[in-house]
Amino acid sequence: MDSGSLSSSAATIKSQLHFPFQEQFIQRKNSKENLDRFIPNRSTMDFDYSHYMLTEGAKGKENLVMSSPSKDAYRKQLAESLNMNQTKILAFKNKPLVSVDLIPHDINTFPLDKPTAKPRIFIPQSSKRTLHAPDLMDDYDLNFLDWGNANVLAIALGSIMYLWDAVNGSTSELVTVDNENGPIIFVSWAPDGRHFVIGLKNSEVQLWNMN
Repeated sequence: MDSGSLSSSAATIKSQLHFPFQEQFIQRKNSKENLDRFIPNRSTMDFDYSHYMLTEGAKGKENLVMSSPSKDAYRKQLAESLNMNQTKILAFKNKPLVSVDLIPHDINTFPLDKPTAKPRIFIPQSSKRTLHAPDLMDDYDLNFLDWGNANVLAIALGSIMYLWDAVNGSTSELVTVDNENGPIIFVSWAPDGRHFVIGLKNSEVQLWNMN
């Protein structure tokens, strides 16, 4: 072995003795898993809350001895309402976006369409026509009037049945029963507007044809 080889070996050993962790330090510096510092994201930090926790937080811990369950519940509810229920002072990443409900929970609370005003119904103050009907019995359990599809009103007045045409206003006497079977207590038009039924006091029912 010559003198040049001995000198280079000695220099290598000397450098390893002076810098034993140089290679490990370089690897740790380039590795992302061995970081020893956390740089907070200052844009997402609440400096007022951080200052309060650093200066006044210790005082709050000293007063926990005098607290009660009701005061703790009130303090917790107040912190949630004011968004002060945070436990971290430093923020190392952006906060996730808050989801927004596109459909409300209670649809009845938020109607899709605005309520519209109901149309007013016109109620006339006076009658358009007045039909004079003497001897009309005052009994709500019986049917003395019936309006047919042909716009003709059948009226039972005692033992006589009349027809009143609403188009031309004419009145005609159609049926007359004797006093033994009468009076007429029931009148009803058929759906075709050409037939009608009358009921008598003696429980007799008669079917009539207008033609």
